[in-house]
Amino acid sequence: MGGGNQTFVAEFLLLGLSKSLKIRLLLFGLFSVTYTITLVGNSMILMLIWLDPRLHTPMYFFLSHLAFVDICYTSSTVPQMLVNLQSPRQTISLPGCAVQMHIFLTLAITECILLAVMAYDRYVAICHPLHYTFLMNKRVCMKLAVATWMSGLLLPVAHTVLTWRLPFCGPNLIDHFFCEMPALLKLACADTKIVEKVTSVGCVFTLLIPISFILMTYTRILASVLKIQSGQGQHKAFSTCVSHISVVVLFYGSAIFMYMRPESSHSADLDKIVSLFYSIFTPMFNPMIYSLRNKDMKAALVKILSQHKLC
Repeated sequence: MGGGNQTFVAEFLLLGLSKSLKIRLLLFGLFSVTYTITLVGNSMILMLIWLDPRLHTPMYFFLSHLAFVDICYTSSTVPQMLVNLQSPRQTISLPGCAVQMHIFLTLAITECILLAVMAYDRYVAICHPLHYTFLMNKRVCMKLAVATWMSGLLLPVAHTVLTWRLPFCGPNLIDHFFCEMPALLKLACADTKIVEKVTSVGCVFTLLIPISFILMTYTRILASVLKIQSGQGQHKAFSTCVSHISVVVLFYGSAIFMYMRPESSHSADLDKIVSLFYSIFTPMFNPMIYSLRNKDMKAALVKILSQHKLC
């Protein structure tokens, strides 16, 4: 495999989602609105959790981390994409591409593991309610949060190092709207099998193991809920999980489809559409899902708005 000194490309040209100027302007408007909704929605969740003491619980502690991840996650790609949609040449420098890829992977992996941690929180709350405050005390929550962020920071290092040790000697056209690793590897003028194997192993740890854990926890949760005698009790237990399940399906479904399907089934256009779901649309939908289906979040918002009117 080639070393880093054999890299000849100084910048990459992102082909984006369309060559048509009219469509690019339409996409600029669409993604500007999407990005604004993402920032406002997730910032609102952070603000509500911070201001309302009733939301200072493990579930909302992890939800605040999810909101922060989503803000950073979408910010790693969308601002650059918005600039490129208005530019005649949609370029990104080689160091900029490397940084974007690493930050994107870091935040994506963090979200994968964080969703598994949130599933564990729901499992303890429903299956072991009497021990919940002990098992999910403040110290445990902090350790789980630190472990999640450390995993996100460390796990993509091997992918980044191996990818950027490859020589990129042209062409420099990335058929994507940001520097995503599968699209980037197609431009390497050296054997990429080692990187692809490391990526496959990484997907096992960041996608398959967490989603298997989530499925296992919800199997146990379902068994516990079905034992509850009252229909109201069952509804209350399920309602605390519906939002999380919706987010898991959106995020993991698109990510697994992108990274775990056979290489022969990949197409540039389909990959870009799938990438839109987990990189742009899911961070926008998350605050909607959690706020619209959550009575505590609605109550906190009403309380803050009423206090603001009184002032």
